[in-house]
Amino acid sequence: MKAFRLVLWALIAVLAATLGWLTYEWQVSENRIAGGPYGVPFELVDQTGGPITEAAFRGRPTAIFFGFTHCPEICPTTLYELDGWLKQVDPDGGRIGAYFITVDPERDTPEMLGSYVSGVSDRIIGISGDPDKIEAVVKGFNVYAKKVPVDAKQPDGEYTMDHTASVFLLDAAGRFKGTIAWGENPETAVTKLKNLIKG
Repeated sequence: MKAFRLVLWALIAVLAATLGWLTYEWQVSENRIAGGPYGVPFELVDQTGGPITEAAFRGRPTAIFFGFTHCPEICPTTLYELDGWLKQVDPDGGRIGAYFITVDPERDTPEMLGSYVSGVSDRIIGISGDPDKIEAVVKGFNVYAKKVPVDAKQPDGEYTMDHTASVFLLDAAGRFKGTIAWGENPETAVTKLKNLIKG
């Protein structure tokens, strides 16, 4: 009986320690999202081939979308809609920045991104870079992205990308303020962008 009590107390202690650790991690995560800039520092390349860092997401609110140029529907539709919403809430283009970060840097060179994005919007800037650096940014922004073979029998052949389809909204300090989901009601999306500008 005494051994049983010792084991029981040991299990309770382990459970308490685990719950304490989980609570701490949750609070740290919440504070990071609410208090500090969202994402991670980076050194990538914009669609003109020029360097770009996380500093681009500071000084004014920002809308960020992760996607790829071979995307058949979600990416071109989102970019088109985002461009329209931006023109409604910020006609002069000086109050909110917008960026399209590729999740497929192996194919999406800066030149390809420039051609792709400029065909849809003159308000959104494409971002690419070294695959390892892109992967770090994708993970740092808690974005899901996975290469999926078009033909399961040829895993090294043609592929597409599964990825998070939300637009991330950051305030002027780079702090996370919400998302615009794929298929979001346009009026709701515009309201979110207006609120983002108001701060």
